[in-house]
Amino acid sequence: MKRIYLITPNILTKKFYSFLPKVLASKKVKFLQLRCKSYSRSKIDIHLKKMLTITKRHNVKLIINDDSFFIKKYKNTGFHLGQKDLMKKDNISNLNKNNCFGITCHNSISLAKKALKFKPRYIAFGAFYPTKTKQVKYIAKKDILKKAKKFKTKVVAIGGITNKNYKELIKNGADYIAISGFIWKNKQFNPVQAIKLFK
Repeated sequence: MKRIYLITPNILTKKFYSFLPKVLASKKVKFLQLRCKSYSRSKIDIHLKKMLTITKRHNVKLIINDDSFFIKKYKNTGFHLGQKDLMKKDNISNLNKNNCFGITCHNSISLAKKALKFKPRYIAFGAFYPTKTKQVKYIAKKDILKKAKKFKTKVVAIGGITNKNYKELIKNGADYIAISGFIWKNKQFNPVQAIKLFK
C-alpha cells in the first residue's frame, strides 16, 4: 500500500523538479499536495500543468492546498481545505462526493464529525511532532487516530513525521503519513534517499 502523502516545498525550484519524478518512482507516494501559499493562481496553474505530467505517469493523485478552483479544469486533481477554507463559497460548492478532497481537523474529533458530513476522501489530524514546515497551533495525540478509525474515511497524520516515528502513527491507525521537510529539506539525505527510508 502507498502510505505517503507528500507535500511540496513552499518554493518550487529546478532542483525540486529534478528530484520529483525519481521520488514518485519509489512507488511509495499516494498523494502529492501542491502547497505554495505565496503563489498566485496563475503561477500555480503553470506548476499544475508541469506536475500533472509527472504525477499521472506514476499514478499519484495531485492535490491543491486551500483551493478547489482548479478541479474543473484539471480532472486528475483534488484539493485540501483547512477549517477556514471550508467557509469560502467557492470551496463549499465543490464539496461533493465526486471530487477528491480532504479536510484538516487539527486535534479534534468533533471537527472530524462535522467534516464527515461533506464526505471527504480523507480527514487529516496533526501536528503529531514538532515541525518547521509551518507554525504549529494544534498538537494532536496518537490516540485520536484510534478514535478516528471508527469512521469509514481514510485518515492522514501530519506534522514532523520522519523515518523514526512514522510506524507509531500507522500502528495507531493512520492510513497515510504526510511528509514534507524530511524529504525536501533533509540535510543528511537527498529526496530519493529520504523516501527510501520509509518501508
